[in-house]
Order: sequence, then C-alpha cells, then structure tokens
Amino acid sequence: MRIVVIGGVAAGMSAASQAKRRAPSADVVVFERGAWISYGSCGIPYNIMEPARTLDDLVVLQPDVARKERGIDVRVRHEVLAIRPERKVVEVRDLDQCAAREEPYDRLVVATGAVPVRPPLPGIDLPGVFVLRTLPDGAVLKRHVGETNPHEAVILGGGYIGMEMAEALRRRGLRVTILERAPQILPGHHDEIARTALEELKRNDVLVKTGVSVASVVQGATPGLLVVHTDQGAVATDLVLVAVGVRPDVTLAQAAGLKMGASGAVAVDDRQRTNVPHVFAAGDCAEATHRVSGLPVWVPLGTTANKQGKVAGANAAGADERFAGIVGSAAFKLFDLEVGRTGLGMREIRELGLDAVASVSRHRTRGHAYPGSRMIHTVLFVQRENRRLLGAQMAGGDAVAKRIDVFAAALQAGMTIDEVEQLDLTYAPPFAPVYDPILIAAGVAMKDLAGRR
Repeated sequence: MRIVVIGGVAAGMSAASQAKRRAPSADVVVFERGAWISYGSCGIPYNIMEPARTLDDLVVLQPDVARKERGIDVRVRHEVLAIRPERKVVEVRDLDQCAAREEPYDRLVVATGAVPVRPPLPGIDLPGVFVLRTLPDGAVLKRHVGETNPHEAVILGGGYIGMEMAEALRRRGLRVTILERAPQILPGHHDEIARTALEELKRNDVLVKTGVSVASVVQGATPGLLVVHTDQGAVATDLVLVAVGVRPDVTLAQAAGLKMGASGAVAVDDRQRTNVPHVFAAGDCAEATHRVSGLPVWVPLGTTANKQGKVAGANAAGADERFAGIVGSAAFKLFDLEVGRTGLGMREIRELGLDAVASVSRHRTRGHAYPGSRMIHTVLFVQRENRRLLGAQMAGGDAVAKRIDVFAAALQAGMTIDEVEQLDLTYAPPFAPVYDPILIAAGVAMKDLAGRR
C-alpha cells in the first residue's frame, strides 16, 4: 500500500506517523513544499519576543529523523501541483531541480493547511509589510526586526495573532498601533472580554483604533518608512504586520473535485473521508463537527489538526477511527492577561435561533487572604429552555486557560448550568477561593436565568 500525504506540520505529520504505525509495511510518503516538516507555529510570537532564541527551538521533528526513525519517506521542497483522483496520482514538482513528475497513491491525505489573508490593498506587497503564519514567515519577520531595529509597528487586525504580536513587538521595544476594522478588538468575543483585553493593551502603551478601514500602504519619504492610509487618517510606521485572519488552502482540493463545506474548507465525515474515494482531509484545510451546535464548522487550531491527522492517517492505513468533533476551545496570553473561550458565542447562538442568556461575573482567583489574587472576568452563554451551557469566555490573570478547559469538558459532556454549579472542584488559597470563579459564574448564570441577581 502506498499512502501519500500532502503537507507536513501538525495534520500531515500526525497522519503520516499514524499511518506508518498502523501499517508498518506501507510506503508512506509526505510531500512538503517548505523546508520544515514539523514545528510549533503557535510559539512563533514568543520566539520573536526573545532576540537570542533561534527559530530552530520551535522545530519538533527533522526530516532525517522522520526518515530514519519513523520510516516515513519525507520529501521537503516538493510542491504538489495537482491531484488526479481518476488515476490515483498526484503531480509533484521538485522545487530544487524544477522537475515535475507523477506519483501514484493508494490512499491520499490532504493536509494543505491554511494561508494568511492578504487584503487586496495597494502597497500590501511592499518591503516592510509582513504576514505571520509559517516558520519561514517568522524567520523573515524576526530577521527584519533584528537587522533594521524598527521603532514603530502597525498591526492590521485585532484577533489572536494581533494580540500576541502586540506583546512581542512591545517587548522588543517598538511602539505598536493596532488597526481593527470591526467595532471592537477580538471580534466574536463578548464586550466584557474585549474591554478587559483593551484595558491591558492600553496599560502597556499599545494604541488601539477600532472601526478603521485601511485604504493603502505607501512608501514614505525616507528609506524604510511606510505610511498606512485609513479613513481616520494616516499612520507612519517602520513595519506593518497583516493579521486579518487566515483562510483554508483548498486550491488543490477544489481542482480535484473534493466537496467544500459552507465554511469554504473541505467537507469531511467523522472518519476524515472526503467525497472522493480513497482521499482523506485533515487539519486547517478541513471542517470539523461542532459538538454544541452539531454543525460542520471551520476552526483552524493546532489541537484539532493533530487529532484529525491522527484519525485520517489511521483510516488511510485501513483502520476505522472516528474524530469526536470540537467545542472550539482556544486561549492566548496578552502581557499579564490570559484570555480563553470555548463553545459558542452570542453571534453563533443567534444564527442558530437559540434563546440564551449571556451572564457576566467577576471574582478573585485565590483565597481572600492569600497574596497575588487577580480579578477574573467570566461570560457564560446558557440556553434558557433547557439550561444547557452553550459557551464560556474568560479573561484574567490567573489560570484562565485551565479554567476554560473545565467549561470545555462540561460542553463536551452536554452539562446544564446547574450541573456545572455542582462540580466538585479543588480549593486551596494559592489556587482558588472556596467557591472557584467557575462555580461563582455558574451561580450567577442561574440567577440571571431566574431574572434576579
């Protein structure tokens, strides 16, 4: 059996490794157009933050190790140009030798990931304008910061990458301005969470402008100077980071006749199968089922990519594994603030036509007499009809990411808010008050459902 995987990193290498474990005699081949096959892309902003660190710190698996120790035929700098499912071949170009040839497959895993959105703005391709998605992107940006010593940075977009890079660049000594087109930063988050993040940005001297439409980026009067023109005036800067989002990289999949979902990503079933026989898809190019709504969604996260890749690889090797779906859990750090979310937000809830309450609570994170306690802000979304927890968002300075995991588990279990309020959570003054903020938030939500505080 010959199993071909298009793309490395999280989903691709998970698929290849799992396929080789399940079918040791199979010929498992990975075609990766870049030079790295496995790295922690989520760690790039933190690496950029520290000038002395090399990007090699983020590399998880080297190609030669994958070949020698795992028996995977890894071919870096090989770009797949086309998938021919009617003949079960892929057309591949060796980027070093500029030669193209056809490679056969018995099973195919598409793990082409996602690509940064580049708005069609004049000047978006000027020197000094960057995107950040891959390790090569990070290498180019870090080298530029180190070599040119910029003083000003403009970040287009107030999402996760914008938040993390605002901290990274501030810690490198740059003055940072965030320009966000939406009325608030962190679109999709509740006002309480976005406002808390905005206060943290201001506390660290990051200038934030929301409701801003960017018209163009132009070269300034001096070398290295850029000017970002917006409907609220011009901003001069040394560096522009475009962080307005990503989209699934599905060009190959679409051309090969793979069905796309409503999100624009590849539609798959719970075994990661596509509509084309013997072809699987996984990771940031594929949809996943949301366990709360029951609908296919596109939420590109490393955890999901690894799990989907593992299922796709196992099934490509003849197994019958299933991917359980997601609840959309994510977290990030912003200076001294942690922000996390899981489940549905109010926009998704309204789109589903559900009647829900958004309950806001604030509480300290440690025992009242223990030093270092911080405020934690929690927003819970609870369905009125059956009191089912639909989503949770948190922002604070103490263990937010781990507390959001409790809500993620509750969502996966389909718990009501009454059941969450009765969870037997740990208590010790260094970690939590007698009633953890999780329990406090659940209790407040129960009162809000009853129409009282």
